[in-house]
Amino acid sequence: MPKRDLYDVLGVPRGASQDELRKAYKKLARKHHPDSNQQDPEAAKKFAEITEAWEVLGDEQKRRQYDQFGHAAAGGGNPFQGFGGGGGMQFDMEDLLGGMFGGGGGAGFGGQRRGGGRARKGDDVRAEITIPFAVAAEGGEHTLTLQNGSKSERIAVKVPAGIDQGQTIRLAGQGNPGPGGGAPGDLLVTVGIAPHPWFRREGFNLVVEAPITPAEAALGTRIEVPTLSEGTGLLTVPAGTSSGSRLRLRGKGVRNPKTDERGDQFVSLKIVVPKELSEAARAAYERLQQAAPESPRQNLWH
Repeated sequence: MPKRDLYDVLGVPRGASQDELRKAYKKLARKHHPDSNQQDPEAAKKFAEITEAWEVLGDEQKRRQYDQFGHAAAGGGNPFQGFGGGGGMQFDMEDLLGGMFGGGGGAGFGGQRRGGGRARKGDDVRAEITIPFAVAAEGGEHTLTLQNGSKSERIAVKVPAGIDQGQTIRLAGQGNPGPGGGAPGDLLVTVGIAPHPWFRREGFNLVVEAPITPAEAALGTRIEVPTLSEGTGLLTVPAGTSSGSRLRLRGKGVRNPKTDERGDQFVSLKIVVPKELSEAARAAYERLQQAAPESPRQNLWH
């Protein structure tokens, strides 16, 4: 069953001010609090729905996220949860409800202490990191810094080999504390990958572009090419190679975490012609043009 619109839950229009939202929540919380509706089995459910709406709409940042993305702003837990402990926006329930349920000396509703009640798992926390290209391909460790007020917490994130752009790493128990003594939530880290100066990924394969001269393409040669994890190696370029041809280096790609096998590396060849020619080089190209076979465009468009 789809969730109700949070503005409808509080009975306010989307353009309502923060003060109007607060007043609406306070009124509904008084009306539906379980301690004053002990004969109504639906009271607790209504109160929880009202409180959830206020936790989102009462925080300006979370409200902007909800206005833009709705309930689909995140794929699980509290989609508007901030970093660190304490559960995002803080507010004093006794202050909101005017102390109508008593409880001096730190007691909450119906004689229960604040933070008490049924234990449940804490909310998940979401974060993003950008890792080096080689770490994504080979695996490794990356440090994530989470800000909690004036304090910062550094967390070591283990990155599995072969992770791809946009995938998520789950760190169990690193989220927000669980209310009522419940287990903490998880930390969900979405991975971004920094570009590499030479390589790009195609799934678990790697592609690197290598420039060659017209003479090397025509006559064939051996060139030195880089690999991601094994330094450089020699590659044979066959005679008569055209620009854009791909040569394969088997098993030099990215490790597949499911099969533990590596993809391949492809070397894309690009024929590079010098912008300026010496007199000797120009004469050589002219002789080559005269001796060359028919144009590669011969009958191409006929």
